[in-house]
Order: sequence, then C-alpha cells, then structure tokens
Amino acid sequence: MSPAPRPVAAVSGVRPQDLALDEILTSQTPTVFRAMAADWPLVRQGRQSPGAAIACLKSYDAGQPVVGYTGAPEIGGRFFYDEGMTRLNFKAEWVALGAFLDRLAASLDEAEPPSLYIGSTDVDAYLPGLRAENDLGLPASAFGDQPPLVSIWIGNRTTAAAHYDMSNNIAVCVAGRRRFTLFPPDQVANLYPGPLEPTPGGQVVSLVDFRRPDFERFPRFRTALENAQAAELEPGDVLVYPALWWHQVEALEPFNILVNYWWNAGPAFLDSPQVTLLHALLSLRDRPEHEKAGWKALFDHYVFGPADAAGAQIPQAAQGPLGPLDEMQARRLRAQILNRLNR
Repeated sequence: MSPAPRPVAAVSGVRPQDLALDEILTSQTPTVFRAMAADWPLVRQGRQSPGAAIACLKSYDAGQPVVGYTGAPEIGGRFFYDEGMTRLNFKAEWVALGAFLDRLAASLDEAEPPSLYIGSTDVDAYLPGLRAENDLGLPASAFGDQPPLVSIWIGNRTTAAAHYDMSNNIAVCVAGRRRFTLFPPDQVANLYPGPLEPTPGGQVVSLVDFRRPDFERFPRFRTALENAQAAELEPGDVLVYPALWWHQVEALEPFNILVNYWWNAGPAFLDSPQVTLLHALLSLRDRPEHEKAGWKALFDHYVFGPADAAGAQIPQAAQGPLGPLDEMQARRLRAQILNRLNR
C-alpha cells in the first residue's frame, strides 16, 4: 500500500488582487484558491459544454499553426517514452488550431480515443483578445521585473509526467478537472529522473508511472509520496506553486483546458540555471570526490551564500561580478564565460 499525498492547502473567497505571491514563494507553500476564476466567460462556457468552449476558442484563433501532440490510445494519455527510452511514444506536428479542436470534439464519445494535446501555447500570440475577459488581472508589479508568460493547454484525458519548471506557476483550471501531484525540489532523487534528452515536453521527467508504481524498481518513490501534496482542481480553481517543484498533471475529463502564468522574480539579464547545471556536468561531476568537496565549498561561498558576502571585504569599485549585478555587469560576465568556453 503506497502512502497517499496530503492535500494542498486550499482557501476560498480570495480575490486575484489579494494574492500574496511573495508569501507563497518564500514559505514554499503551494496553495489552491477555490473559484478565483469562476467568473471567466471561458470557464462558464466550459461548464456549459465542450462545444461552447471550443466555439469560444475558435473565435479568437489567429490562424497560426500550433504544435499538436497525438498518441495512440494504448498510451492511456501518458506522454512518455517508448520501451528503449530513446524515442517518445507520441508524435508532435504543426496543426491548425481549429482542425485540432474539431478532432478533439469528435473523439469525446470514443471509449478509447487517441491522446490529443496542445501544450504551452502563448495565449496572446495565438488567441489574441482572449485575455480581455479571461485573465486574473494581476498588476505587473506582482511578477517582479518581467511580465509573465501566459499559456494555454488543451486536450483530453492526458498526463504530463512529473517534472519541474524553472518558473513560478499560477495554474487556472478553465474546463474539465485537473489533478496536480506536487513534490518539493529536495525529492529529486526519490523521483528517479529520466534522460536529459529527449524529453516529452522539454524538461526532465520522472520515470515512475504514478498509476502503477513499481516499488521494486523505484523503492525511494515511497519516500517521495510521503512528501507529496495533491490538488484536484475544478473549473475556476487556481493553484499557485513555486519554481522547481516537481509536478505531475493529470487531465481528468474527456475535454480539459488550463491557462497558466509563468514568471521569475529575477531580472531579465540573469542566465538560466539549467545552463549552469549542464556545464557543471561537463566540468565537475566526474572529478575526484575530494575535488568536488572543495568546489562545493567554493560554490557555497560564491553562489549559495548571501549575495553580498563574497565581495564584502573588497572595495566597491573593485568588486566586479562579486558586487551587485546589473545588465552591464552581466554582459561582461557573459563575455568572459564565452571567451573561456571558446578556448
């Protein structure tokens, strides 16, 4: 018997303008806000019928091709790998949004439909005007220095295997129901991450099939479940969770829509830590253990300690990249890195 994840904290009656995003991120406390988006017209149309929601989406279609994912009925909606884990178990292709939505509509009554999915599609670029009436309306200041990327996800009973994103997330369940299973970042080893590439959606995913976990092959997954949280979202519910939290997302109805807001609080000139991780694999992982211990101490001092500590003993004019970063200093540091990589 596997342990059941505990429920994500849920509250009702909170308005979008009262969202305490910084508090959620600082405390690392994923939270569900019940019915926060219940008055969106698209949510109301989704409650009416899939056809009404599809008609609404088509009315905003800019006519640009989108990426559609199709898997055979046998994958049961779980976009993943083939047996050899060198190829994926679905195909991705450019499709017309309207035609893909029609295909979704035609499959609603099938007992074993193909797995159909449109993921992470920029709302403003592909459905311009949709956000005029279907948006949380949060002030730009809520997201720090950069506006959020607002994306839409549409499909039938599909599963996005557990993975992490580098951005904070506000997920709005628009139509159908969604189940999120969340794990804090420190559970990475207990989730048995798969290959760095290829990946089903651009991020490393857990190899564990949550529907039928193989505890002999993945014994530490029991520990992951002991630290897991789960949230089942109804139309209009909103889930907020921090960057780097692992999450599996299951769409539970024959037709589902989700809109999400991705953002990072850091300034735009910062590089992606994922690039740093890849370079660390190249430069650090296979060194002797005593060397790695020494580099860990250096990283703790220069990177993971207080931002102003490493340069505190140096006059401000001489601190260079050890001082506060701005766009110009970031350019200089990036040029120095590129120069070293090109040797």
